[in-house]
Amino acid sequence: MQELNKDQKLKLLKLARKTIYENLSKNKFDGPSMDEFTDTIYKTKCGAFVTIHINGSLRGCIGYIEGIKTIPETVIDMSKASAFRDPRFTSLTMSEYENIDIEISVLSPIEEVKKISEIVVGRDGLIISGRGRSGLLLPQVATENNWNLTQFLEHTCYKAGLPSDAWKQEDTKIEKFSAQVFGEKEMGII
Repeated sequence: MQELNKDQKLKLLKLARKTIYENLSKNKFDGPSMDEFTDTIYKTKCGAFVTIHINGSLRGCIGYIEGIKTIPETVIDMSKASAFRDPRFTSLTMSEYENIDIEISVLSPIEEVKKISEIVVGRDGLIISGRGRSGLLLPQVATENNWNLTQFLEHTCYKAGLPSDAWKQEDTKIEKFSAQVFGEKEMGII
């Protein structure tokens, strides 16, 4: 996928924040006019996650793994899901809203991993599937936790509800993807 430029990233972050605010204030917001998103890249269908932090701690993170909607449509859906439907947290409140930091991860297509040596920690996110379960960790998770490759594989197995060494089993599927990751802090919005 083509790289988003700074203005495009800023527009998507503002869209995520507006979506969350409008839902908190109970204003009807079906999304922006697509006139705001005329660049060709916005018509791309790809997976994306919206992550919400408060004071550096995770507050919500949900996404589409594959491209089923355009990038702006996905940002709207995942902003609402991360703020109000992440099962690990209660719904975001207006009092928390002022302290949130939003991060968006726009995913590349998913590729199956044939050899573990193909995985680059910090560049690749992982999906591990086996025994009817699957788990996904975004590329930045390994970097934020200073994990090496083995630790990243083990934690992705944990996320899937599998034993830490399940990645070594022949019947376990390992997939990777990269992501363009950008947040309000890094972009100087907050």
